[in-house]
Amino acid sequence: MSAPEDSKTGLAAVAEAAKPEGRSLPPVHLWHPEHCGDIDIVIRADGVWMHEGSPIGRPELVRLFSTVLRKDPEGYCLVTPAEKLSIRVEDLPFRAVTVERQAQTWAFTTDVGDTVEAGEDHPLIVETDLATGEPAPRIHIRADLWARVSRSVFYELVEAAVVERDHLTVRSNGVSFPLGPAGAGVA
Repeated sequence: MSAPEDSKTGLAAVAEAAKPEGRSLPPVHLWHPEHCGDIDIVIRADGVWMHEGSPIGRPELVRLFSTVLRKDPEGYCLVTPAEKLSIRVEDLPFRAVTVERQAQTWAFTTDVGDTVEAGEDHPLIVETDLATGEPAPRIHIRADLWARVSRSVFYELVEAAVVERDHLTVRSNGVSFPLGPAGAGVA
């Protein structure tokens, strides 16, 4: 007898595999060690974590690093009680790779397994590149860390949007989030 086929593929499977399974996040906001320098870790614009030019292949290790990531005035860093190492982030540190409609909320899951519901504490913001007209949606995850909303997730939001004050809009937790002008070809 063969195993049942897994219905989750692609980015949804990545998000599901990265979920923290009940683990809480460390209190990085309480840690203030001396800055130890830079570490050759880059979070690329496509969400791939690189170390010394090679992708970090273990999702568990990426998840671990993501839990000690913090954005300070000087930039992004990995923080422990004893060390603070600067890293580079090309765009935003996370990608919102799935979204699920739950009653009156939209729940976003990132590529490192964090799930947040859009609302007052987790705003969804869509900025538009003035040169290209491309939307650049992002959602707040925690502290000063944001996730870039993937194109497929954004399309899902656009399809569910209603027009409010001449803008395509979604509501979550009682808050309206404009996605872009109605009829302007948001995509």
